[in-house]
Amino acid sequence: MRGDLTMRSSAVSLCQPDSRKSCGACCGLYNYRGGNRQNLELRLRKRTETFRSLRPASVEVAKAFANRVRSAEDGRKLLETIYNCEFLGFVDDDLRRVGCLLHPEQNQGRDLRSCSFYGAELCAGHLCLSHQKLTDEEKICVVGSIDDWYLYGICVTDIDLCKSFFRFASERLGGQPGVSVLQRDSVRRAAGSFFSLKVNWAFRGAEDGRFGKYCLAEDEYREARIPYEALGVDRSPYDAIFLSLESHFSSSEELREAERLIGRRIEAFVGACTEAAP
Repeated sequence: MRGDLTMRSSAVSLCQPDSRKSCGACCGLYNYRGGNRQNLELRLRKRTETFRSLRPASVEVAKAFANRVRSAEDGRKLLETIYNCEFLGFVDDDLRRVGCLLHPEQNQGRDLRSCSFYGAELCAGHLCLSHQKLTDEEKICVVGSIDDWYLYGICVTDIDLCKSFFRFASERLGGQPGVSVLQRDSVRRAAGSFFSLKVNWAFRGAEDGRFGKYCLAEDEYREARIPYEALGVDRSPYDAIFLSLESHFSSSEELREAERLIGRRIEAFVGACTEAAP
């Protein structure tokens, strides 16, 4: 059973929504080359173990820890202009939530975030665009349907993916599903099945430096494009979703199969919402 989000999403932190997951994207979590789940989990686990071994926490300890991380880790980035914070680690004993190892909740009330690159004030006050761009219903849908830190972070920050999914579903439903509907287990499972495509998409390309719809190289980035003309087909209505999933198609048949897969996941969500509606 997932958490009960009875409040409006404006009262829910997308950064740390509950005890089962969190997002560290703004700290550069996904800005490492070779940053798959396994490699990132190992990186965060080692940092957490190292930081905890250096107790009691202090400014001097934080600086020593940062030097250890920089010398021990492969710091190759996807985009050089994004800072990868060395103080990002796991903040719970179950290793389910990523967060700031310098936060006062991690250090007996002492705030060490002044040691970080961005400083305490910016770290405490920054909110990503998802807080502004996603509707209450879209936020509640994502938060309620994913209980995995890796998948949650790459989905909740992918505004195109979230909005496209909700738009197609809402068009079929004749309006956005309400909060009470989104809290039903069957609806959450259906939404989670769609968002899981971010990690198990059969048509993901092998392009190095790709993150969602963006192609990243050192200090530059561009938006990817699917060559519909070369495939002999019109632009897919699911184009934004395909780009978010880093799709590559070798033929029009592959593209049509991908459309069917996306359509089935959306229809399953619509069906679950219909059954759950008052």
